[in-house]
Amino acid sequence: MKNHPKKNKVNSSDIYQLKIVLTGSHPPIWRRLVMPGSIRLSQLHHVFQETMGWTDSHLHDFLIEKKRYSAPDPEFDSVPVYSEYTHRLSDVAPKKGMTFSYDYDPGDGWEHKVLVENISPAVKKLNHPMCLDGERACPPEDCGGMGGYEELLETLKGPDNEERRELENWLGEDFDPETFLLTETNKILAKMRL
Repeated sequence: MKNHPKKNKVNSSDIYQLKIVLTGSHPPIWRRLVMPGSIRLSQLHHVFQETMGWTDSHLHDFLIEKKRYSAPDPEFDSVPVYSEYTHRLSDVAPKKGMTFSYDYDPGDGWEHKVLVENISPAVKKLNHPMCLDGERACPPEDCGGMGGYEELLETLKGPDNEERRELENWLGEDFDPETFLLTETNKILAKMRL
């Protein structure tokens, strides 16, 4: 019988620093976040949605240590899925340096790589997640994945024609692919209670 190495035990009140990067984005679209390890994966999903700029209109899941976590769905019970409502970040990612993936919208295939950059003891209770930094806007929903987004950006750089005007109208005048609004993001996150 093999002895299995024990996992590092973390306190669920420890503070996690995560970096989430949209896979395939060049230059990278990323965010750096802090939150308590007690956050449930279902809550972490909402944090990722808000900080990346998604609209929570599609399916999602986490892949951590070869286990899939998501909202249970009886229609797809042939594949083992662990409930995101009952698992906490500190339970599934107990070590600094661990990576896992967060996948959103299987149709467009938005995959995110998440790195546990640091785990530190809580000096005081953190009641809501915070975004420390980030770069670039998230792609718009339903634009066809990373390939579709790259085409969209090329069209926006191109000549002023009907296709470009239609695209700008669809995106809205506020869309700037190079801008991430840190202050506005943290105002949203401050309303989340953990």
